[in-house]
Amino acid sequence: MGVSDTVTFRPKRVRLVAVPVAIGLITVFVVIAILLRNTPTGAYFELSDQVAMAMVGVLLAGGVLLLTRPRVRAQREWIEVRNLLGSTRYRWSDVRGLSFPDGAAWARLELPADEYVSVMAVQSADGARAVTAMRALRALYKDAAAYRDATTQPKS
Repeated sequence: MGVSDTVTFRPKRVRLVAVPVAIGLITVFVVIAILLRNTPTGAYFELSDQVAMAMVGVLLAGGVLLLTRPRVRAQREWIEVRNLLGSTRYRWSDVRGLSFPDGAAWARLELPADEYVSVMAVQSADGARAVTAMRALRALYKDAAAYRDATTQPKS
C-alpha cells in the first residue's frame, strides 16, 4: 500500500434498509397529504396542511438517511471518522488502538485518557465486511507506528 493510498469504509446493511424506509416514509406521507382534503372528519384542510404533511415525510426520511452518513477513511498518516453529525480527523500518533468490544454495534477508536470515538462506519451488522475493515484499519495503524518509529530513530 502506497503512502497516499486511502482506504474508505461505509456501512452496507444500514443503507440497504434505510433507503427503502426513507422512500416508504415519503410515499406514505405524500399519499396522506393527497387524501387529507377528502377525509370525512368534518375538518377542512388547506393546501398548506397538505404541503406540511408531505414535508413531515421528507423530514422523517432525512432523519432516517442520516444513518447512511457514517464513513471512515484512513491513510498511513491519519484516520478520519465521520459519524451521524460530525467528522474528525486524527493523526495515528494520537490513537492508542482500535477495538471492537464484544456485543458492541460498531468499532471504536481508542484515544488518550481513556477516551474513545465510535466508528459507526464499521458495524457488527455487516459481518465479514466489518472484519475486513478492522483488519485494514489495524494494518494501517501498525504501518503508521512502524513508520513513526523508523523516522524518529536517532541516526548512528
